[in-house]
Amino acid sequence: MPRVTHFDIPADDISRAKKFYKEVFNWKFEKWDGPMDYWMTTTGNKEPGINGGLSKRIPGQMGITNTIDVPSIDKFTKKIVEKGGQLIIPKMSIPKIGWFAQCMDTEMNIFGIIEKDENAK
Repeated sequence: MPRVTHFDIPADDISRAKKFYKEVFNWKFEKWDGPMDYWMTTTGNKEPGINGGLSKRIPGQMGITNTIDVPSIDKFTKKIVEKGGQLIIPKMSIPKIGWFAQCMDTEMNIFGIIEKDENAK
């Protein structure tokens, strides 16, 4: 069953956002060694929960986006649209991670889906 496995926090000021989440929740941030300015966010190790990331806000992006791990981006984007959802950002590669798409449900909530694939380029 596909599950939420990651969240993304958009920020206008990355330093300010990192400071806020560190001081409030004691979250840890580590610069991702990938093709974009992205900070991996560790929220804990012992308690149930997920980790996420922090990046510069894309124009129009609002709120935290949860990402759901799926076995096939193509299959699930088709299913999402068939059931009344929308495809916001089409399938794109995240090198060495996998394939990502951003969608909207029938209630106007934005979420991501990811298909893990270390060979993605």
